[in-house]
Amino acid sequence: MGEDTDSTPTLNHRGFLPDHNYVTEADIISTVEFNHTGELLATGDKGGRVVIFQREPESQTEPFSQGEYNVYSTFQSHEPEFDYLKSLEIEEKINKIRWLPQQNAAHFLLSTNDKTIKLWKVSERDKRPEGYNLKDEEGRIKDISTVTSLQVPVLKPMDLMVEVTPRRVFANAHTYHINSISVNSDYETYMSADDLRINLWHLDITDRSFNIVDIKPANMEDLTEVITAAEFHPHHCNLFVYSSSKGTLRLCDMREAALCDKHSKLFEEPEDPSARSFFSEIISSVSDVKFSHSGRYLLTRDYLTAKVWDLNMESKPLETYQVHDYLRSKLCSLYENDCIFDKFECAWNGSDSVIMTGAYNNFFRMFDRNTKRDVTLEASRESSKPRAVLKPRRVCAAGGKRRKDDISVDSLDFTKKILHTAWHPNENIIAIAATNNLYIFQDKLNSEMH
Repeated sequence: MGEDTDSTPTLNHRGFLPDHNYVTEADIISTVEFNHTGELLATGDKGGRVVIFQREPESQTEPFSQGEYNVYSTFQSHEPEFDYLKSLEIEEKINKIRWLPQQNAAHFLLSTNDKTIKLWKVSERDKRPEGYNLKDEEGRIKDISTVTSLQVPVLKPMDLMVEVTPRRVFANAHTYHINSISVNSDYETYMSADDLRINLWHLDITDRSFNIVDIKPANMEDLTEVITAAEFHPHHCNLFVYSSSKGTLRLCDMREAALCDKHSKLFEEPEDPSARSFFSEIISSVSDVKFSHSGRYLLTRDYLTAKVWDLNMESKPLETYQVHDYLRSKLCSLYENDCIFDKFECAWNGSDSVIMTGAYNNFFRMFDRNTKRDVTLEASRESSKPRAVLKPRRVCAAGGKRRKDDISVDSLDFTKKILHTAWHPNENIIAIAATNNLYIFQDKLNSEMH
């Protein structure tokens, strides 16, 4: 599985050749997101920058060649701020990017840091107006008394320019750190979630939002869980789901009540008492939740597993996939180095038949839901060379039998982690964020992956 996967060269997310020796904190990619057609791909980083890649049209000489992604635009989305009332620094790090469906020639996207969400317009300009009556060639206003004749301004061709302009700023609505934003299928509203609350916004209104979930207890000492992720249903604008640090999923229906504190469905897997340990609660925390494109299933990721849930079955997951079960023996050291708190994301392919999620050592995992086959692949400089083949990798558990090319669990590099991944909505193209490098693999997976 995955033996004939091709890939394209990698650049770091700002489009420069990767420098593997020195990585600044600001350059670390913190989110990756394809737009609805897959023609554009946006990344956000810890330095508050957003980089948009555009897929090149297919080559005329090679009609069957896939267009590569090249840098289309780069802009500073958020700056570091300071909350003087709470004496807190607000990082510029981009937590999430979400594209709005394209309505006209321009593209729109939402980006958020811990506190402030911004709506950006991305547009192209290849013509400029000339022949102003009241301005000179440098744009300065003329003295009206010198204007003796009138001319009709004309549009002249110019080099293509991509303009990114801020259209809305949605601020001051979250006390805690924003972990999710999700655009509704009505294309008019979106929601933002922090640790204890979820707010509903209208895309045109910045000065107010509606609180639709509030799990903050009257006494903070009674707090037992926090919200970790939230997403709207892809087709029903009244439904949304949010996950918690206790491993539960709550499906809410906005038609039932203005405040969705009472969920419609609760998805929870009963805990096996014999498997309980000091780490049980930490590793059961859900770090990401995604609706399938069909809207029938939910994909969740906790520390060790990825699970697929059927919306019609609340008692247990439909499918459970072990992402890196060999780490069970390492939980103690992973707790000490804080890796156990890493938040891995997950993604569906366009047909909901394959799921993908990241792991350590720059590995990422794919699971075929039909054949039940799985593969471990590596995002590396070697695998990203033109026409390179992605070779499956295998991790050998401590004390286990090692075959040729196997990697011992003791040799894994826990500083190299694939937290953020995205899958093209229609094609087998995946984007993998590895520290400050973005790997875009133009997949040609064989039939075993379909």
